[in-house]
Amino acid sequence: MIAWKPVSLRRRRRSPSVPEGVRIYAVGDVHGRADLLALLLSQIEVDAALHPVARPITVFLGDYIDRGPESRQVIELLAAWKNVRHSVFLKGNHEDFFLRFLKDAAVLQDWRYCGGLETLVAYGLRPPISPAATEQAQLARDLAGALPETHRAFLQALEPFFICGDFVFVHAGLRPLVAIERQTEDDLLWIRDEFLLWDRPFEKIVVHGHTPVHEPDIRNNRINIDTGAFATGRLTCMVFEGAEILPLVDVRLWARGLPEWDGQCSSGPVRSRSAEAILDARRSLAALAAAHVRKLKNNSVDRDGDFMGRLDPRPAI
Repeated sequence: MIAWKPVSLRRRRRSPSVPEGVRIYAVGDVHGRADLLALLLSQIEVDAALHPVARPITVFLGDYIDRGPESRQVIELLAAWKNVRHSVFLKGNHEDFFLRFLKDAAVLQDWRYCGGLETLVAYGLRPPISPAATEQAQLARDLAGALPETHRAFLQALEPFFICGDFVFVHAGLRPLVAIERQTEDDLLWIRDEFLLWDRPFEKIVVHGHTPVHEPDIRNNRINIDTGAFATGRLTCMVFEGAEILPLVDVRLWARGLPEWDGQCSSGPVRSRSAEAILDARRSLAALAAAHVRKLKNNSVDRDGDFMGRLDPRPAI
């Protein structure tokens, strides 16, 4: 379970918050881990069913592709999720690599050091480890041909940042002393030290990824939720509601707590299942949770209380 410590945010005169009736599910860098993403989408469905709210919004902080083995499946899941849940998809520097490569094959010279070859493989290509210029050009053409139109539209529609209440959600961070609306895309997608070492307030509390940390790093002026999913298996989702901030339970631990659910929540490759089938399985879990909530409201006998307690994605306090 992610150890969240309610540190210095509470020292402010007024705790930062999101508007009444809104809940933000903020998801860190996925990096080709479709197995973890599928579980996390399930958690969000179940959490929304067990803890209803008027306006749940899922905000994904970018870097959906590269490094991990299932970048194509990640985009497929997110494109399908967009149709069933109110969501905001931010652009990461790795999606920027992808889009620029389609226009300029020489980008692969840099992209391959950041996990780009794994993404090409995920789309059915067979790139050499060190492709020559002519091979790079052919790979760009092959990727364009292999890319479903829904994936292209998804990637081209990614947002630079999202503001909700006292928080701004962005992939990498902000340049200090520059207004949010005047930030360059290069800084929003790539900035590190100038942002990370800044200890004074920004216009909003910045929720970001891009720089992996062992556990969510919560500070006075920013919150980092990139827990290095592709390497650690820890894909973080933080919940923002009112002035409350809390993590959902580590998806791997959450799945292990549900042995009765016929393997629907087991982790593993998702290549053989469509995004729609995966989301259907996740929504069936949410339907179970919603039925449990209705039973409680009707004062019915709860025979599945122990199971439902383990199904709740929120950490026990």
